[in-house]
Amino acid sequence: MSAGGRNWRLVRANTDAVPSSARRFMARARRRRLRAAVPWAAAAGALVVAGALTWVVYGTAVLGVRNVKVVGAQLIDPVQVQQAADVPADEPLARVDLDAVRARVRAIPAVDRVTVKRGWPSTLVIEVVERTAVAAVPTGPGKMALIDATGTPYREVSRKPDGLPLVRTAQPGPADLNTRSALKVLGALSPELREQLIAVSVAAPAQIHLELSKGRTVVWGDDTENETKSQVATALLKKASKEIDVSAPLVVTIR
Repeated sequence: MSAGGRNWRLVRANTDAVPSSARRFMARARRRRLRAAVPWAAAAGALVVAGALTWVVYGTAVLGVRNVKVVGAQLIDPVQVQQAADVPADEPLARVDLDAVRARVRAIPAVDRVTVKRGWPSTLVIEVVERTAVAAVPTGPGKMALIDATGTPYREVSRKPDGLPLVRTAQPGPADLNTRSALKVLGALSPELREQLIAVSVAAPAQIHLELSKGRTVVWGDDTENETKSQVATALLKKASKEIDVSAPLVVTIR
């Protein structure tokens, strides 16, 4: 500075120059600011962690599908189930559409029910319940279709499995009246009739015949009064040599 100017000197005030009440006030203010910032910092940290975890689970192959486990398959080839599931390897397990997988596996004719669930960290578990055959339907020379209790044909075989009766009907299926009539009759037969039964023949819903062993026939009629018809036919098994007509169970004829 020039000789005629003033000389200025910056002097730092000692903390003792600040009143203690003011210092306490400022300290409390700092603590309040810190306390207010802690939840926001924690929330921001949690969001970062959640975002990272979400990305790992949904956006990477770290928790991707490494194995498709098939449970309950006995006659069905597990490989067929895995192929029907059509889940790409390493697809994030969390992103697998379980309903879509269930629908694709359910489309296998021999599958009755399907349950699909995630087996962390990297396994898709598919549990199948196979259809159970209740009868075989001839479909051509040397060919038979197995049907379940709903009348659904689900497997073709070259010979009738032991213990299964035949159902003779032109168009087997759950919507076919003749098939449904045959299944109703089968469900009402006594153990004695089932033991001797070879086939249930249904030319029309009111033209049902049972083919028994030893060349005998039971004229059943329609699919009403099945329990009564079963009881009457069972009682007459030892008396008839050729035919029992229970189509009108209160007026029975035998030959």
